[in-house]
Amino acid sequence: MPFKWQRIGTCDARQVLLNCYPARMRRGALLLTVFLPDLLHAQWTMQKSPAVASLRGIHNVGKGVAWASGTNGTVLNTRDDGESWKACAIPPGAEQLDFRSVQAFDAKTAIVMSSGKGDLSRVYQTTDGCQTWSLLFTNPDPEGFWDAIRFENRRTGVLIGDPVGDFFTIFWTTDGGRTWKRFREAGVRVTSSKQSIFAASNSALLIDAGRLYFVTGGGATALFAVVLDARCTGCQPIAATHPPLATGETAGGFSLAMRREGKRLILVAVGGDYKVPEARDGTAATWTDGHWTASGVSPGGYRSAVAYVPEIQAWLAVGPTGTDRSQDEGRNWRAVGSESSEDKGWNALSFPFVVGVNGKIGKWENRKRLRQ
Repeated sequence: MPFKWQRIGTCDARQVLLNCYPARMRRGALLLTVFLPDLLHAQWTMQKSPAVASLRGIHNVGKGVAWASGTNGTVLNTRDDGESWKACAIPPGAEQLDFRSVQAFDAKTAIVMSSGKGDLSRVYQTTDGCQTWSLLFTNPDPEGFWDAIRFENRRTGVLIGDPVGDFFTIFWTTDGGRTWKRFREAGVRVTSSKQSIFAASNSALLIDAGRLYFVTGGGATALFAVVLDARCTGCQPIAATHPPLATGETAGGFSLAMRREGKRLILVAVGGDYKVPEARDGTAATWTDGHWTASGVSPGGYRSAVAYVPEIQAWLAVGPTGTDRSQDEGRNWRAVGSESSEDKGWNALSFPFVVGVNGKIGKWENRKRLRQ
C-alpha cells in the first residue's frame, strides 16, 4: 500500500523529514558501500559490573566517561572507559524506581529519568559525580507514564511519555532541566486508543536540528516529527509516517537512530514484538529519500536499541536474542557474536557499550580493528 503524505503549512511530511530541503535529490549519484571485515565472530567483552539490576539506560559521553541506569534506583558510571564501574548513591526516595533513561554531560553531571505510573516517573540530577542528587521534576499526571528523555545540548531537552487523554505527553526544558514546560494540548494527538511509546532503551526519541522525532507502537506503529520553537510551549506535529514494523499491543517501533549525508537524512527504526523476541518479521525499517523500506534480511528477532556507529561505518541493533549489524543503511542485517548467553540479553546501546539484564555491561573492545 503506498504511503500517503499529509501537507501541513508549507511542507509535506516528506519535506519535513528532510528539514524542508527540496524533495528532489541528485540522481545518478553513485552510492558506495564500504565493505568491512567479517564481524560474525566479534562479540562484546563483558565488563565487571557492580550491579545485579536490569540495566535499561546507557550513555557514553566520551573521553572514557559513560553512565548506566536501571531498576531499584541503580545508577553506575565509569571514568576509565570501562576498566572499572562505580555504583552511585541512590537518589533520595528512588530505591524502588526504574531508571530507564540516563543523559550525561561529563564525569560529574548527569540526569536520570524513572518510568512508572504517576509520580513514579521522575527526573533527578547530579552535579558532583553522583555523590548527591536533586529531584528536578515529578510527573504531574496521575495516569501518566514517562518513556524517554533526550537533550540536544546542556540546556535544551525533551521528555516524552504515553498519552494522557488523546495526546502524547511531551515536556521540554531550555534551562538544563530546572524547569519544564508542557507542550500545548493541541500538539501531538494519538492515532489509536492503544498507541503508546515503549520505554525499552531511552531511544524511541531523537532530537536533531530543532526537531524531535519519536516512534510508537501498541495500537499503532508510527513515526512523528515535531518542530521545537522557543516562541511557544510546543508546536503541532508537522509529519506522521508509518514504518513497516510489527503491529500489536506489545509490538511496534522501540528505537530510532539517524545519520546525515549532507542534507540527506537517513532514519533506521527497530522493534518487533517483545513478547515474541525471536520473531523476525517487522523488526527493522529504513527511511530515506522520502519513504520507508522494510529490511530485506531482518535482525534475528525483536530489537530494543539501534545506533549508527561511524567508527565501523555500520548500524548495530541489540536485543534479548543478540546483536546484528547492517552495512547498507538497515536494509539487510547479519548476526554478530556467538550463541552463548554472554552475547544475549541486551536492552540498550551507546557504542562501544551495551547493557542488559542482571547488571550486564559489554564493551566492543575490537572496534579499532574493524576497518582496513
